[in-house]
Amino acid sequence: MISDFLQYSFITQWIIRIIMFFYIPRRQKNPITTLAWLMVIMMFPWFGLILYLVIGAQQPPKYRLEQKEKLKKILEDLYPWIHKNKDKLIAVLDNKNLETSMIIQKLGGLPPTRGNSVEFISNPYLFIEKLTADIDSAEHHVNLLYYIFENDDSGKKVINALERAAERGVTCRLLVDSVGSKNLIKKEFPRLKKLGINAVGALPMISFKRYLGRIDWRTHRKIAVIDGKTAYTGSQNIINPDYGHRDPDLVWRDLAARLQGPVVLSLQRVFLSDWFIETDEHIDLNSYFPIPEPKGDIPIQVLPSGPIYSPGNYERSLINALYHTKNKVIITSPYFIPDEAMMHALETACRKGVEINIILPEKSDQFLPGYAARSYFEELMEMGIRIHLYTDGLLHAKSASLDKDISFFGSSNFDIRSFYLDFEIDLVFYEKDANLTLRAIQEGYLEKSVELNAEEWKNRGFKQRSLESIARLTSPML
Repeated sequence: MISDFLQYSFITQWIIRIIMFFYIPRRQKNPITTLAWLMVIMMFPWFGLILYLVIGAQQPPKYRLEQKEKLKKILEDLYPWIHKNKDKLIAVLDNKNLETSMIIQKLGGLPPTRGNSVEFISNPYLFIEKLTADIDSAEHHVNLLYYIFENDDSGKKVINALERAAERGVTCRLLVDSVGSKNLIKKEFPRLKKLGINAVGALPMISFKRYLGRIDWRTHRKIAVIDGKTAYTGSQNIINPDYGHRDPDLVWRDLAARLQGPVVLSLQRVFLSDWFIETDEHIDLNSYFPIPEPKGDIPIQVLPSGPIYSPGNYERSLINALYHTKNKVIITSPYFIPDEAMMHALETACRKGVEINIILPEKSDQFLPGYAARSYFEELMEMGIRIHLYTDGLLHAKSASLDKDISFFGSSNFDIRSFYLDFEIDLVFYEKDANLTLRAIQEGYLEKSVELNAEEWKNRGFKQRSLESIARLTSPML
Protein backbone atom coordinates (compact mmCIF):
# COMPACT_ATOMS: atom_id res chain seq x y z
CA MET A 1 0.00 0.00 0.00
CA ILE A 2 2.84 2.35 0.87
CA SER A 3 4.55 1.57 -2.43
CA ASP A 4 1.29 2.25 -4.31
CA PHE A 5 0.98 5.63 -2.55
CA LEU A 6 4.58 6.55 -3.38
CA GLN A 7 4.08 5.53 -6.99
CA TYR A 8 0.85 7.55 -7.21
CA SER A 9 2.54 10.54 -5.58
CA PHE A 10 5.49 10.33 -7.98
CA ILE A 11 3.23 10.18 -11.05
CA THR A 12 0.94 13.04 -9.96
CA GLN A 13 3.88 15.27 -9.10
CA TRP A 14 5.31 14.87 -12.58
CA ILE A 15 1.91 15.43 -14.16
CA ILE A 16 1.68 18.72 -12.24
CA ARG A 17 5.21 19.72 -13.28
CA ILE A 18 4.59 19.02 -16.97
CA ILE A 19 1.18 20.71 -17.14
CA MET A 20 2.29 23.80 -15.23
CA PHE A 21 5.51 24.02 -17.27
CA PHE A 22 3.37 24.82 -20.31
CA TYR A 23 0.50 26.59 -18.52
CA ILE A 24 2.32 29.19 -16.41
CA PRO A 25 4.32 30.82 -19.25
CA ARG A 26 1.03 31.36 -21.11
CA ARG A 27 -0.62 33.05 -18.12
CA GLN A 28 2.25 35.08 -16.69
CA LYS A 29 3.43 38.20 -18.55
CA ASN A 30 6.61 38.79 -16.56
CA PRO A 31 9.40 36.27 -17.33
CA ILE A 32 10.98 36.73 -13.88
CA THR A 33 7.66 35.89 -12.19
CA THR A 34 7.24 32.94 -14.55
CA LEU A 35 10.62 31.52 -13.54
CA ALA A 36 9.87 32.02 -9.84
CA TRP A 37 6.61 30.10 -10.12
CA LEU A 38 8.16 27.32 -12.18
CA MET A 39 10.92 26.93 -9.61
CA VAL A 40 8.38 26.52 -6.81
CA ILE A 41 6.31 24.07 -8.87
CA MET A 42 9.34 21.96 -9.81
CA MET A 43 10.58 21.75 -6.22
CA PHE A 44 7.23 21.37 -4.44
CA PRO A 45 4.60 20.33 -7.01
CA TRP A 46 1.50 19.99 -4.81
CA PHE A 47 2.33 22.97 -2.59
CA GLY A 48 3.22 25.09 -5.61
CA LEU A 49 0.00 24.15 -7.41
CA ILE A 50 -2.17 25.11 -4.46
CA LEU A 51 -0.25 28.34 -3.93
CA TYR A 52 -0.58 29.24 -7.61
CA LEU A 53 -4.33 28.61 -7.57
CA VAL A 54 -4.63 30.94 -4.57
CA ILE A 55 -2.33 33.83 -5.54
CA GLY A 56 -1.12 33.12 -9.06
CA ALA A 57 -3.97 34.55 -11.14
CA GLN A 58 -3.05 37.63 -13.19
CA GLN A 59 -6.41 38.76 -14.52
CA PRO A 60 -9.13 40.26 -12.30
CA PRO A 61 -12.33 38.17 -12.08
CA LYS A 62 -15.02 38.67 -14.72
CA TYR A 63 -17.35 40.49 -12.33
CA ARG A 64 -14.85 43.26 -11.61
CA LEU A 65 -14.08 43.75 -15.30
CA GLU A 66 -17.79 43.99 -16.06
CA GLN A 67 -18.22 46.56 -13.30
CA LYS A 68 -15.33 48.55 -14.74
CA GLU A 69 -17.05 48.71 -18.14
CA LYS A 70 -20.31 49.85 -16.51
CA LEU A 71 -18.37 52.48 -14.61
CA LYS A 72 -16.91 53.96 -17.79
CA LYS A 73 -20.41 54.70 -19.07
CA ILE A 74 -21.51 56.20 -15.76
CA LEU A 75 -18.48 58.50 -15.61
CA GLU A 76 -19.25 59.80 -19.09
CA ASP A 77 -21.86 62.01 -17.41
CA LEU A 78 -18.98 63.98 -15.90
CA TYR A 79 -17.33 64.87 -19.21
CA PRO A 80 -19.60 67.85 -20.07
CA TRP A 81 -19.15 69.16 -16.52
CA ILE A 82 -15.36 68.78 -16.75
CA HIS A 83 -15.26 70.55 -20.11
CA LYS A 84 -17.44 73.40 -18.80
CA ASN A 85 -15.15 73.92 -15.78
CA LYS A 86 -11.88 73.13 -17.57
CA ASP A 87 -10.30 76.49 -16.72
CA LYS A 88 -10.96 75.89 -13.00
CA LEU A 89 -9.89 72.25 -13.03
CA ILE A 90 -7.05 71.45 -15.42
CA ALA A 91 -3.50 72.62 -14.72
CA VAL A 92 -1.31 73.94 -17.53
CA LEU A 93 2.22 72.63 -16.94
CA ASP A 94 5.55 73.73 -18.34
CA ASN A 95 7.32 71.63 -20.95
CA LYS A 96 9.64 69.81 -18.52
CA ASN A 97 6.66 68.26 -16.66
CA LEU A 98 4.18 68.06 -19.54
CA GLU A 99 5.41 64.70 -20.88
CA THR A 100 5.30 63.06 -17.44
CA SER A 101 1.80 64.39 -16.72
CA MET A 102 0.51 63.17 -20.10
CA ILE A 103 1.89 59.68 -19.46
CA ILE A 104 0.33 59.63 -15.99
CA GLN A 105 -3.01 60.75 -17.40
CA LYS A 106 -2.95 57.99 -20.01
CA LEU A 107 -2.03 55.37 -17.42
CA GLY A 108 -4.31 56.55 -14.58
CA GLY A 109 -7.06 58.40 -16.44
CA LEU A 110 -6.90 61.64 -14.44
CA PRO A 111 -5.44 65.01 -15.54
CA PRO A 112 -3.32 67.36 -13.39
CA THR A 113 -5.47 69.83 -11.47
CA ARG A 114 -4.75 73.44 -10.58
CA GLY A 115 -5.48 75.73 -7.62
CA ASN A 116 -4.78 73.22 -4.83
CA SER A 117 -3.41 73.48 -1.31
CA VAL A 118 -1.68 70.75 0.66
CA GLU A 119 -0.80 70.34 4.33
CA PHE A 120 1.51 67.46 5.22
CA ILE A 121 0.76 65.82 8.59
CA SER A 122 3.37 63.59 10.22
CA ASN A 123 1.79 63.47 13.70
CA PRO A 124 -0.76 60.60 13.76
CA TYR A 125 -2.73 62.14 16.62
CA LEU A 126 -2.97 65.46 14.80
CA PHE A 127 -4.14 63.60 11.70
CA ILE A 128 -7.01 61.97 13.63
CA GLU A 129 -7.85 65.31 15.24
CA LYS A 130 -8.05 67.14 11.92
CA LEU A 131 -9.95 64.33 10.19
CA THR A 132 -12.59 64.11 12.93
CA ALA A 133 -12.94 67.90 12.95
CA ASP A 134 -13.59 67.90 9.21
CA ILE A 135 -16.11 65.08 9.59
CA ASP A 136 -17.84 67.07 12.34
CA SER A 137 -18.17 70.01 9.93
CA ALA A 138 -19.54 67.85 7.08
CA GLU A 139 -22.89 68.97 5.65
CA HIS A 140 -23.54 66.58 2.76
CA HIS A 141 -21.32 63.49 2.73
CA VAL A 142 -18.29 61.72 4.19
CA ASN A 143 -16.53 59.07 2.08
CA LEU A 144 -13.78 57.00 3.72
CA LEU A 145 -11.65 54.28 2.14
CA TYR A 146 -8.87 52.66 4.20
CA TYR A 147 -6.79 49.50 4.11
CA ILE A 148 -6.58 49.32 7.92
CA PHE A 149 -9.34 50.76 10.08
CA GLU A 150 -8.84 49.39 13.58
CA ASN A 151 -11.29 49.47 16.46
CA ASP A 152 -8.76 51.12 18.80
CA ASP A 153 -8.61 54.62 20.31
CA SER A 154 -7.90 56.26 16.95
CA GLY A 155 -10.55 54.24 15.15
CA LYS A 156 -13.19 54.92 17.79
CA LYS A 157 -12.66 58.68 17.49
CA VAL A 158 -13.33 58.51 13.76
CA ILE A 159 -16.29 56.16 14.25
CA ASN A 160 -17.78 58.52 16.82
CA ALA A 161 -17.42 61.40 14.35
CA LEU A 162 -19.17 59.32 11.68
CA GLU A 163 -22.00 58.55 14.09
CA ARG A 164 -22.45 62.24 14.85
CA ALA A 165 -22.46 63.03 11.13
CA ALA A 166 -25.04 60.33 10.41
CA GLU A 167 -27.27 61.74 13.16
CA ARG A 168 -27.16 65.14 11.38
CA GLY A 169 -28.34 63.51 8.16
CA VAL A 170 -24.95 63.44 6.46
CA THR A 171 -24.48 60.51 4.08
CA CYS A 172 -21.57 58.42 5.40
CA ARG A 173 -19.82 55.71 3.39
CA LEU A 174 -17.10 53.55 4.86
CA LEU A 175 -15.17 51.22 2.54
CA VAL A 176 -12.39 49.14 4.12
CA ASP A 177 -10.26 46.24 3.02
CA SER A 178 -11.74 42.92 4.12
CA VAL A 179 -8.39 41.61 5.35
CA GLY A 180 -6.72 44.74 6.68
CA SER A 181 -9.85 45.77 8.61
CA LYS A 182 -11.32 42.37 9.45
CA ASN A 183 -11.67 43.18 13.17
CA LEU A 184 -13.72 46.30 12.48
CA ILE A 185 -15.93 44.45 10.00
CA LYS A 186 -16.64 41.69 12.49
CA LYS A 187 -17.14 43.80 15.60
CA GLU A 188 -18.53 47.15 14.41
CA PHE A 189 -20.16 46.85 11.00
CA PRO A 190 -23.54 45.48 12.20
CA ARG A 191 -23.90 48.37 14.65
CA LEU A 192 -22.72 51.00 12.16
CA LYS A 193 -25.21 49.83 9.55
CA LYS A 194 -28.05 50.14 12.07
CA LEU A 195 -26.98 53.75 12.66
CA GLY A 196 -27.29 54.51 8.96
CA ILE A 197 -23.58 54.38 8.06
CA ASN A 198 -23.02 52.57 4.75
CA ALA A 199 -20.19 50.20 5.69
CA VAL A 200 -18.74 47.77 3.15
CA GLY A 201 -15.76 45.39 3.14
CA ALA A 202 -13.80 45.52 -0.12
CA LEU A 203 -12.35 42.46 -1.87
CA PRO A 204 -13.89 39.78 0.36
CA MET A 205 -11.77 36.65 0.42
CA ILE A 206 -14.81 34.38 0.03
CA SER A 207 -17.38 35.70 -2.43
CA PHE A 208 -17.98 33.66 -5.57
CA LYS A 209 -20.08 36.40 -7.19
CA ARG A 210 -17.91 39.42 -6.55
CA TYR A 211 -14.47 37.94 -6.20
CA LEU A 212 -12.96 34.80 -7.62
CA GLY A 213 -9.27 35.31 -8.12
CA ARG A 214 -6.19 36.08 -6.08
CA ILE A 215 -6.97 36.36 -2.39
CA ASP A 216 -3.91 38.60 -1.93
CA TRP A 217 -5.25 41.39 -4.15
CA ARG A 218 -5.94 44.06 -1.55
CA THR A 219 -7.13 47.66 -1.57
CA HIS A 220 -4.20 49.46 0.03
CA ARG A 221 -5.65 52.93 -0.53
CA LYS A 222 -6.16 55.61 2.11
CA ILE A 223 -8.73 58.20 1.05
CA ALA A 224 -11.08 60.50 2.95
CA VAL A 225 -13.35 62.97 1.12
CA ILE A 226 -15.62 65.40 2.97
CA ASP A 227 -18.31 67.28 1.02
CA GLY A 228 -16.16 67.15 -2.12
CA LYS A 229 -14.12 70.05 -0.71
CA THR A 230 -11.55 68.51 1.65
CA ALA A 231 -9.63 65.26 1.28
CA TYR A 232 -6.90 63.22 2.93
CA THR A 233 -4.54 60.62 1.52
CA GLY A 234 -1.04 59.24 2.13
CA SER A 235 0.31 56.33 4.16
CA GLN A 236 -1.72 56.92 7.34
CA ASN A 237 -4.28 54.25 8.22
CA ILE A 238 -6.97 54.68 10.87
CA ILE A 239 -5.08 53.04 13.71
CA ASN A 240 -2.88 53.89 16.68
CA PRO A 241 0.77 54.48 15.66
CA ASP A 242 1.96 51.29 17.38
CA TYR A 243 -0.28 49.22 15.06
CA GLY A 244 -1.02 46.94 18.00
CA HIS A 245 2.63 45.95 18.49
CA ARG A 246 4.32 45.97 21.88
CA ASP A 247 7.80 46.55 20.47
CA PRO A 248 8.60 50.27 21.06
CA ASP A 249 10.97 50.19 18.07
CA LEU A 250 8.09 49.37 15.72
CA VAL A 251 6.12 52.59 16.14
CA TRP A 252 4.95 53.57 12.65
CA ARG A 253 6.08 56.92 11.24
CA ASP A 254 3.44 57.87 8.70
CA LEU A 255 2.79 60.88 6.51
CA ALA A 256 -0.63 62.12 5.41
CA ALA A 257 -1.74 65.06 3.28
CA ARG A 258 -4.79 67.26 3.85
CA LEU A 259 -5.90 68.64 0.51
CA GLN A 260 -8.28 71.30 -0.73
CA GLY A 261 -9.06 72.44 -4.25
CA PRO A 262 -9.96 70.58 -7.47
CA VAL A 263 -7.65 67.64 -6.61
CA VAL A 264 -10.30 66.62 -4.05
CA LEU A 265 -12.66 65.83 -6.94
CA SER A 266 -10.07 63.50 -8.49
CA LEU A 267 -9.88 61.59 -5.21
CA GLN A 268 -13.68 61.65 -5.06
CA ARG A 269 -13.82 59.99 -8.46
CA VAL A 270 -11.48 57.22 -7.33
CA PHE A 271 -13.52 56.59 -4.19
CA LEU A 272 -16.87 56.52 -5.98
CA SER A 273 -15.41 54.21 -8.63
CA ASP A 274 -14.27 51.75 -5.97
CA TRP A 275 -17.60 52.09 -4.19
CA PHE A 276 -19.56 51.31 -7.35
CA ILE A 277 -17.42 48.28 -8.20
CA GLU A 278 -18.02 46.85 -4.71
CA THR A 279 -21.69 47.78 -4.25
CA ASP A 280 -23.19 48.43 -7.70
CA GLU A 281 -24.83 51.51 -6.15
CA HIS A 282 -25.70 54.19 -8.70
CA ILE A 283 -24.98 57.64 -7.27
CA ASP A 284 -26.13 61.04 -8.50
CA LEU A 285 -22.70 62.37 -9.42
CA ASN A 286 -23.82 65.99 -9.68
CA SER A 287 -24.26 66.27 -5.91
CA TYR A 288 -20.77 64.85 -5.25
CA PHE A 289 -18.83 67.12 -7.60
CA PRO A 290 -19.34 70.72 -6.49
CA ILE A 291 -17.97 73.52 -8.67
CA PRO A 292 -14.28 73.67 -7.66
CA GLU A 293 -12.90 76.64 -5.83
CA PRO A 294 -9.15 77.39 -5.95
CA LYS A 295 -7.53 77.05 -2.53
CA GLY A 296 -3.89 77.49 -3.50
CA ASP A 297 -1.58 77.40 -6.49
CA ILE A 298 -0.22 73.82 -6.46
CA PRO A 299 -0.70 71.59 -9.54
CA ILE A 300 -1.44 68.04 -8.34
CA GLN A 301 -2.25 64.91 -10.30
CA VAL A 302 -3.92 61.81 -8.83
CA LEU A 303 -2.62 58.42 -9.96
CA PRO A 304 -4.76 55.38 -9.05
CA SER A 305 -3.24 51.97 -9.69
CA GLY A 306 -4.17 48.33 -9.33
CA PRO A 307 -5.01 45.15 -11.26
CA ILE A 308 -7.86 46.77 -13.25
CA TYR A 309 -5.62 49.63 -14.43
CA SER A 310 -2.78 49.65 -16.91
CA PRO A 311 -0.24 47.14 -15.47
CA GLY A 312 2.42 48.74 -13.31
CA ASN A 313 1.27 52.27 -14.12
CA TYR A 314 2.72 53.79 -10.93
CA GLU A 315 6.12 52.18 -11.50
CA ARG A 316 6.12 53.17 -15.17
CA SER A 317 5.32 56.78 -14.26
CA LEU A 318 8.10 56.84 -11.68
CA ILE A 319 10.59 55.28 -14.09
CA ASN A 320 9.78 57.92 -16.71
CA ALA A 321 10.43 60.66 -14.15
CA LEU A 322 13.71 59.01 -13.11
CA TYR A 323 14.99 59.10 -16.68
CA HIS A 324 14.41 62.87 -16.72
CA THR A 325 16.05 63.55 -13.33
CA LYS A 326 19.32 65.47 -13.34
CA ASN A 327 20.44 66.14 -9.77
CA LYS A 328 19.01 64.39 -6.70
CA VAL A 329 16.44 61.76 -5.73
CA ILE A 330 15.20 60.79 -2.27
CA ILE A 331 12.96 57.75 -1.85
CA THR A 332 11.25 56.67 1.38
CA SER A 333 9.42 53.37 1.76
CA PRO A 334 8.95 50.65 4.39
CA TYR A 335 9.61 48.00 1.70
CA PHE A 336 11.93 48.15 -1.30
CA ILE A 337 11.81 45.25 -3.75
CA PRO A 338 12.56 46.56 -7.26
CA ASP A 339 12.07 44.62 -10.45
CA GLU A 340 14.48 44.63 -13.41
CA ALA A 341 12.94 47.73 -15.03
CA MET A 342 13.28 49.78 -11.84
CA MET A 343 16.86 48.64 -11.29
CA HIS A 344 17.77 49.70 -14.83
CA ALA A 345 16.19 53.12 -14.31
CA LEU A 346 18.05 53.64 -11.03
CA GLU A 347 21.34 52.55 -12.56
CA THR A 348 20.84 54.84 -15.57
CA ALA A 349 20.14 57.81 -13.28
CA CYS A 350 23.30 57.05 -11.26
CA ARG A 351 25.42 56.84 -14.40
CA LYS A 352 24.17 60.32 -15.34
CA GLY A 353 25.52 61.61 -12.03
CA VAL A 354 22.20 61.78 -10.15
CA GLU A 355 22.55 61.42 -6.37
CA ILE A 356 20.05 58.79 -5.19
CA ASN A 357 19.19 58.29 -1.53
CA ILE A 358 16.90 55.48 -0.38
CA ILE A 359 15.59 55.62 3.21
CA LEU A 360 14.24 52.37 4.67
CA PRO A 361 13.39 51.31 8.21
CA GLU A 362 16.18 49.66 10.15
CA LYS A 363 13.72 47.05 11.45
CA SER A 364 11.03 45.54 9.23
CA ASP A 365 7.66 44.24 10.39
CA GLN A 366 7.61 41.70 7.53
CA PHE A 367 10.12 38.82 7.47
CA LEU A 368 10.31 37.92 3.76
CA PRO A 369 9.95 41.46 2.34
CA GLY A 370 12.51 42.70 4.87
CA TYR A 371 15.18 40.19 3.89
CA ALA A 372 14.30 40.42 0.19
CA ALA A 373 14.91 44.18 0.32
CA ARG A 374 18.29 43.69 1.98
CA SER A 375 19.35 41.32 -0.79
CA TYR A 376 19.45 44.33 -3.14
CA PHE A 377 21.54 46.60 -0.91
CA GLU A 378 24.97 45.49 -2.14
CA GLU A 379 23.97 45.80 -5.79
CA LEU A 380 22.40 49.22 -5.21
CA MET A 381 25.45 50.56 -3.37
CA GLU A 382 27.72 49.30 -6.16
CA MET A 383 25.70 51.52 -8.51
CA GLY A 384 26.46 54.46 -6.26
CA ILE A 385 23.09 54.62 -4.50
CA ARG A 386 23.18 55.63 -0.83
CA ILE A 387 21.15 53.41 1.52
CA HIS A 388 19.97 54.94 4.82
CA LEU A 389 18.34 52.93 7.63
CA TYR A 390 15.82 54.89 9.66
CA THR A 391 16.24 54.24 13.39
CA ASP A 392 13.37 56.16 15.02
CA GLY A 393 10.62 53.58 14.57
CA LEU A 394 9.25 51.98 11.41
CA LEU A 395 9.28 54.51 8.61
CA HIS A 396 5.99 53.95 6.78
CA ALA A 397 5.90 57.10 4.61
CA LYS A 398 5.98 56.41 0.88
CA SER A 399 7.47 59.20 -1.21
CA ALA A 400 9.92 60.07 -3.97
CA SER A 401 11.23 63.56 -4.68
CA LEU A 402 13.06 64.05 -7.96
CA ASP A 403 15.07 67.27 -8.16
CA LYS A 404 12.83 70.24 -7.34
CA ASP A 405 10.43 69.59 -10.20
CA ILE A 406 8.30 66.59 -9.31
CA SER A 407 7.37 64.44 -6.30
CA PHE A 408 5.38 61.23 -5.83
CA PHE A 409 3.51 60.69 -2.59
CA GLY A 410 0.81 58.31 -1.41
CA SER A 411 0.12 54.70 -0.45
CA SER A 412 2.43 52.81 -2.85
CA ASN A 413 5.47 51.02 -1.49
CA PHE A 414 8.48 50.54 -3.75
CA ASP A 415 7.92 46.84 -4.25
CA ILE A 416 6.37 44.48 -6.77
CA ARG A 417 3.21 44.04 -4.68
CA SER A 418 2.38 47.74 -4.79
CA PHE A 419 3.43 48.04 -8.44
CA TYR A 420 1.24 45.20 -9.71
CA LEU A 421 -1.02 43.60 -7.11
CA ASP A 422 -2.54 46.11 -4.68
CA PHE A 423 -4.99 48.91 -5.40
CA GLU A 424 -3.04 52.07 -4.54
CA ILE A 425 -3.50 55.83 -4.67
CA ASP A 426 -0.72 58.36 -5.18
CA LEU A 427 -0.32 62.08 -5.77
CA VAL A 428 2.14 63.76 -8.11
CA PHE A 429 3.23 67.30 -7.19
CA TYR A 430 4.58 69.61 -9.87
CA GLU A 431 4.94 72.90 -7.99
CA LYS A 432 8.33 73.89 -6.54
CA ASP A 433 7.20 74.91 -3.02
CA ALA A 434 5.26 71.68 -2.44
CA ASN A 435 8.24 69.64 -3.62
CA LEU A 436 10.58 71.56 -1.33
CA THR A 437 8.23 70.98 1.63
CA LEU A 438 8.19 67.24 0.99
CA ARG A 439 11.96 67.24 0.46
CA ALA A 440 12.42 68.97 3.85
CA ILE A 441 10.37 66.21 5.52
CA GLN A 442 12.54 63.60 3.80
CA GLU A 443 15.69 65.40 4.96
CA GLY A 444 14.28 65.11 8.49
CA TYR A 445 14.07 61.35 8.01
CA LEU A 446 17.71 61.34 6.84
CA GLU A 447 18.77 63.02 10.09
CA LYS A 448 17.30 60.08 12.02
CA SER A 449 18.93 57.48 9.81
CA VAL A 450 22.29 55.73 9.61
CA GLU A 451 23.92 55.36 6.19
CA LEU A 452 25.10 51.88 5.31
CA ASN A 453 28.79 51.39 4.70
CA ALA A 454 29.34 49.34 1.54
CA GLU A 455 32.48 47.55 2.79
CA GLU A 456 30.94 46.67 6.15
CA TRP A 457 27.79 45.41 4.45
CA LYS A 458 29.80 43.07 2.24
CA ASN A 459 31.18 41.40 5.38
CA ARG A 460 27.76 40.45 6.82
CA GLY A 461 27.38 36.88 7.98
CA PHE A 462 26.62 33.74 5.96
CA LYS A 463 23.27 33.22 7.72
CA GLN A 464 22.03 36.68 6.78
CA ARG A 465 23.21 36.30 3.19
CA SER A 466 21.42 32.95 2.93
CA LEU A 467 18.15 34.35 4.27
CA GLU A 468 18.39 37.27 1.87
CA SER A 469 18.98 34.94 -1.10
CA ILE A 470 16.02 32.74 -0.21
CA ALA A 471 13.75 35.75 0.32
CA ARG A 472 14.89 37.27 -2.97
CA LEU A 473 13.81 34.16 -4.86
CA THR A 474 10.27 34.78 -3.66
CA SER A 475 10.35 38.54 -4.43
CA PRO A 476 8.50 38.29 -7.77
CA MET A 477 5.57 36.79 -5.83
CA LEU A 478 5.66 39.25 -2.90
